[in-house]
Amino acid sequence: MTPPRDSGRGRRRGRDRQATVVPAPAGRARFTGEAPTVAVVGGGIAGIAAATLLAERGVRVTLHEREPALGGRLAGWPTELADGTTVTMSRGFHAFFRQYYNLRGLLRRVDPDLGSLTRLPDYPLRHSSGLHDSFARVPRTPPLSAMGFVALSPTFGLRDLIRMNPRAALPLLDVRVPEVYDRIDSISATDFLNRVRFPEAAHHLAFEVFSRSFFADPRELSAAELVLMFHIYFLGSSEGLLFDVPDEPFPTALWDPLHCYLEGHGVRVRTQCAVREVRPLPGNGLDITTDEGTDRHDALVLALDSGGLRRVVAASPGLGDADWRSRIARLRTAPPFLVSRLWLDRPVARDRPGFLGTSGYGPLDNVSVLNRWEGEAARWARRTRGSVLELHAYAVAPDADRTAVQQEALRQLHRVYPETRSARIIDARHEWRADCPMFPVGGYRDRPGVRSPDPAVTVAGDAVRTDLPVALMERAATSGFLAANALLGRWGVRGQTLWTVPRAGRSAVLRRLAALGAE
Repeated sequence: MTPPRDSGRGRRRGRDRQATVVPAPAGRARFTGEAPTVAVVGGGIAGIAAATLLAERGVRVTLHEREPALGGRLAGWPTELADGTTVTMSRGFHAFFRQYYNLRGLLRRVDPDLGSLTRLPDYPLRHSSGLHDSFARVPRTPPLSAMGFVALSPTFGLRDLIRMNPRAALPLLDVRVPEVYDRIDSISATDFLNRVRFPEAAHHLAFEVFSRSFFADPRELSAAELVLMFHIYFLGSSEGLLFDVPDEPFPTALWDPLHCYLEGHGVRVRTQCAVREVRPLPGNGLDITTDEGTDRHDALVLALDSGGLRRVVAASPGLGDADWRSRIARLRTAPPFLVSRLWLDRPVARDRPGFLGTSGYGPLDNVSVLNRWEGEAARWARRTRGSVLELHAYAVAPDADRTAVQQEALRQLHRVYPETRSARIIDARHEWRADCPMFPVGGYRDRPGVRSPDPAVTVAGDAVRTDLPVALMERAATSGFLAANALLGRWGVRGQTLWTVPRAGRSAVLRRLAALGAE
């Protein structure tokens, strides 16, 4: 089967004919009459996905979010600039890849044609040495994608190719979950790339940029997570590495419409309402305690980030069993990261890309020219004849001088886009956060699955094990739907059909080659 196609702006949901269907649990269409109550804790992508599906099936849902608005790590909030303009600030740029079948399915509830997403024409990379890479001309279908990248990239010369260890690279050709974790979760992304003997330039220009998208130093990131990423975005999928972005700030484009959709399906959305404790009751049900009081529910979805999950479980001694609780207590959070947004009094050069991945520029990991695609930023830029830029710095040392990091990121921007040196900063916002999951070497065994020891409690989020080839925002959406499916299956109600990129290597020949690397 192939997933349905997009109709908006030429985008298609399922170009890849090898995309895999994950059938929904069977059952009656929805609840009629008295339905169970479910508390969903966490209003990010995972929690919204779980709440959406449960409510569509007639479940009585209460969605708890400790922040003032939904969106989790993609939330936005208003801020007033020095010139008096009210704009939306957020935690920064996110790429909506076309492999994100389940996230895009969630967004289609309120935007059937995905008209709120706009396509960026390229995913360019730049190294401080002067090397550049681009994915605009790289074929999308493996193995032509890999061959095209090598042929077009300036980082792969003949000598580099001769030096590579092809046997060490064979695991890339047949990635399966959880087998990939069984094989290489015990080594780091850096060690894996060193085994393959990728050219040093390619290592820094392409692979380090990709691995740092997990907000982690590649020396600490599990090689299994990096290899899974190659499969999802490059070697296992024909969707390619180009992506879409919302054409307005996240609240306008995504979360406000979904908030209305949830309430239209009877969901009680409680923002600024953090859950403090969960207490399973004798027999059935759970008491959910917030600052506003305690309510009883029949089931629970914990859709929290790693830190929030640790806190709630630690405060709820009756939840789960000893092994499950100890594994959650060992979950780690990635190092801090910085998002700096700058409102400048002049535009950047016309040929600057909307998004640029960088390497070798100190803490600077990427630059976005927001007014190239985001309506709010574009309107401000037109009115002021200025521009709106965003700088990201990932995996910053916890003890780093944050002001110094902000200043150095700005200095590196001046190297990348020299015309910004003479620009006046009308205003700036600097967001420091440290709440993304860490995928350390050997950490897979500690990550929770969707199901917990208590069948009435499920877990969702981008750190959750799904046994499917998904990552980042797509893992959050997929795990949210899976958490809802698990509860609906208990009650004999039909769940949500899901899609993923292929769950194994794309051809028998490639799979046989990959098997050689495992011998």
